[in-house]
Amino acid sequence: MMDLDQIEADLLKEVANINSIPDGAYNFRLNGKSIGRKSSNNIKVESRPSGDGLKITIAPKTISEVVHIPVIINASGYKETVYNDFYIGEDAEVTIVAGCGIYNCGTDDSIHDGIHRFYIGKNARIKYIEKHYGAGPSKGKILNPTTELFLEEGSYAELEMEQIKGVDSTVRTTKAELRQGSQILINEKLFTHGRQSATSKYEINLLEDNTSANIISRSVARDISRQQFESNIIGLAKCKGHSECDAILMDNGSVLALPALDARNLDAELIHEAAIGKIAGEQLTKLMTLGLSREQAESQIVNGFLK
Repeated sequence: MMDLDQIEADLLKEVANINSIPDGAYNFRLNGKSIGRKSSNNIKVESRPSGDGLKITIAPKTISEVVHIPVIINASGYKETVYNDFYIGEDAEVTIVAGCGIYNCGTDDSIHDGIHRFYIGKNARIKYIEKHYGAGPSKGKILNPTTELFLEEGSYAELEMEQIKGVDSTVRTTKAELRQGSQILINEKLFTHGRQSATSKYEINLLEDNTSANIISRSVARDISRQQFESNIIGLAKCKGHSECDAILMDNGSVLALPALDARNLDAELIHEAAIGKIAGEQLTKLMTLGLSREQAESQIVNGFLK
């Protein structure tokens, strides 16, 4: 493993689920510097010419490979904007593990803004996993990710977007453009507490026939935290789109859901759903009759909802 202290190792474990050097291609970033990088035979990891991020090129027909690109920050007051560009060749099938963890014990905000652009070739398939996590006694752990996807004919993208805990402020922006027969599936899991705020913005453009999009958001807002969910699915051809936002309110948390559909073609089939409410009393009662305290029962329900 790289020469990491315990805090850094814990952050890496939380956001990328690794505690040793992984097989395959990777780049690890700590406080703005690469602390480990490796390419594989099919995946090339290199710096962008501008020096402000990565260029990752995945060869056509690459199958069942994984590339890790997590970011960790443990310097109070550190601020960065990173641009990562992914070029996925035709017929490739890969998993990309990203995410950012921030530990702040100082007086200044620590901020990571990541802009990821995916150019997904014909019939290629990707799974993108992005986890955000904050730790440390101080406030000011701020993450603002932007994800842009360009899907060519017959391609598929699956996104797992998860905010675990401890992030004080986040604005997540995701945009996608889909060509003939391509598909996108987005699963968002979000937990906020204290005075945290989180905004999620999704804009999906279904440009050509037989495209489809499915956005599923599960969130829990407790204490006095605030969340906002915005989605806009734009159908410009024969296509199918669906967005779903389910949220649980606890204490004095608040959630604003703003799903939108924009159908510009007679054969565009677009649906949205939104449900916001508290934990059902019968669920709590059932678990408490099994010997759990109210706090334990609430924790079980929340964990199951976000699983």
